[in-house]
Amino acid sequence: MASPNVHTFNKENFESEVLQSSVPVLVDFTATWCGPCRALAPIIEKVADDYQGKVKVGKIDIDETPEITKEYGVRSVPTIIIFEGGKKTGQQVGLTTQEKIVQLLGL
Repeated sequence: MASPNVHTFNKENFESEVLQSSVPVLVDFTATWCGPCRALAPIIEKVADDYQGKVKVGKIDIDETPEITKEYGVRSVPTIIIFEGGKKTGQQVGLTTQEKIVQLLGL
C-alpha cells in the first residue's frame, strides 16, 4: 500500500510542488520497469511517513517527464534529488538506505 505522504510530481505541478515549496523536497526519479526503483519504494515511503511536515516526498516518472529528467541530468534510475528553496542541494544515484537518504536531507 502506497503512503499517502508520497506525492506524484509531473510537468504540471513540478514548479509549484517542488521549486516553490517552503520545505525541503525529496524527488525520487523512477520508472515502472526499474527493479531497483521498486526496491527503493518502501524506503521512500518510510522517509515520507517518518518526516511528514519536515520534508515533502514525491516521485516523478522519467518516461512521463523527459523534460524535467533531462533538465536535472538524470541518466539512470533510481535517482533521488533534494531541492531546497527551488535549488538542487543533494543527489543520490542508485539503490540506497534510509540512513543515507536522511543524511542527504540533513535531518
